[in-house]
Amino acid sequence: MTLRSVATGVGHYLPERVVPNSEFEKSLDTSDEWIRTRSGIERRHFAAEGETTSQMATIAARNALDMAGLNPDDIDAIVVATSTPDLTFPSVATMVQNGLGMTRGFAYDVQAVCAGFIFALANANGLILSGQAERVLVIGAETFSRIMDWTDRSTCVLFGDGAGAVVLEARTGTGSSDDRGILSSDLNSDGRYREMLYVDGGVSTSGESGKLRMQGNPLFRQAVGKLADTAEAALKKAGLTGDDVDWIVPHQANIRIIQGTAKRMGVSMDKVIVTVQDHGNTSAASIPLALSVGVAEGKIRKGQLLVAEAIGGGLAWGSVVLRW
Repeated sequence: MTLRSVATGVGHYLPERVVPNSEFEKSLDTSDEWIRTRSGIERRHFAAEGETTSQMATIAARNALDMAGLNPDDIDAIVVATSTPDLTFPSVATMVQNGLGMTRGFAYDVQAVCAGFIFALANANGLILSGQAERVLVIGAETFSRIMDWTDRSTCVLFGDGAGAVVLEARTGTGSSDDRGILSSDLNSDGRYREMLYVDGGVSTSGESGKLRMQGNPLFRQAVGKLADTAEAALKKAGLTGDDVDWIVPHQANIRIIQGTAKRMGVSMDKVIVTVQDHGNTSAASIPLALSVGVAEGKIRKGQLLVAEAIGGGLAWGSVVLRW
């Protein structure tokens, strides 16, 4: 028998405030058509004043626990992926632990920007396979609206806030690709590309959080190839191909990147979960949000093969193959 990390619950949270593209027309030289054409985004959610990453993460976590039929103290570990923590420290994960009323286990954050949830999933899978935990709550949560330069029309219209969570539980399988759970992962990074996507502040530099800076066109060219390559690498590790995939669940950054990656992989867009039009780019929250929406809409069903892939600042990129 083979130990597998199986997803048994998923949930998400989006702030109440919905911001349509038209709202940016009041302060920027832009339009709804310009934003839709270049990104596929129609609207996004922004956190309310005083609403934090940990608060959103906690609500998403409760929803995932409810689906899994578990209580907070059934969980052994919490891994939160975020680039927009409430405070420099302590971690968002420990704040979620407290918010859930969880009095046991351990909790910590990982940071790989938009690829954060993929790195967190792989990390949580390692905890389960090594015997460190039997049940892990994996969360992606962001308030990117707090690090936007509202005068930069090329970036501030792209991002949104939200949170998504997945419960992973240790289950036994046969060791074949027919098993439910995480079948493989592929993680990568290359610090030479830092200037393509970064925040111009930090504790040991400016002492301030800074604002997001992005080189859109160079990043686009890197993204499509790297995303297709990492997805194919993870599939190969699992002994599978693109023909076996039921759903691609991509990082929701830009519809053109999503389409380009699917084309490179030879997978129809009919097999891609797309939520970018409603959420914008929610960074580490992007994939768990898409998973949760896909399940809620009845698209993602038990036993289906999924490939989740993402790329973010670093650059950091990776993918996970799992059977739902």
